[in-house]
Amino acid sequence: MRIDELPQSNQIEDRRGARGLPGGRGGIGIGTVVVLGLIGWALGIDPSLLIGGAEMLSGGGTQQQTNVGSETKTGAPSDEMGRFVSAVLGSTEVQWTEIFEKSGRAYKQPTLVMFSGATQSGCGFAQSAMGPFYCPLDQKVYPRYKFLPGP
Repeated sequence: MRIDELPQSNQIEDRRGARGLPGGRGGIGIGTVVVLGLIGWALGIDPSLLIGGAEMLSGGGTQQQTNVGSETKTGAPSDEMGRFVSAVLGSTEVQWTEIFEKSGRAYKQPTLVMFSGATQSGCGFAQSAMGPFYCPLDQKVYPRYKFLPGP
């Protein structure tokens, strides 16, 4: 089967290229970011891993709204990577819908968030290096794949 023959999903939030640092209300401050960056540099550890962990521990997951602003796009992306993700997600939605229907239940399709580098999730600071996860607080999937900057 060809990729263009797969069902497409519109359950995509495209945050590639969006700006935003961890912090602000409920997050960590710039001083903590600087200190963790220096510690990471001194120990040879990726500072973004330390910063992401501190964000989760500080209760950054208590807020559900992200600070990505107007650069967030919803629906099926039009670039090649976005179409691929839309097709893969669309095919999983079809399969899970069938599986749930067989057991007499309805499948609620989650939104997949495409992002580059890092973003804020309802469960805290998300990084592409962390691994894929589902956040039940905002009902969104954050994949591990390091998406390229979008259009």
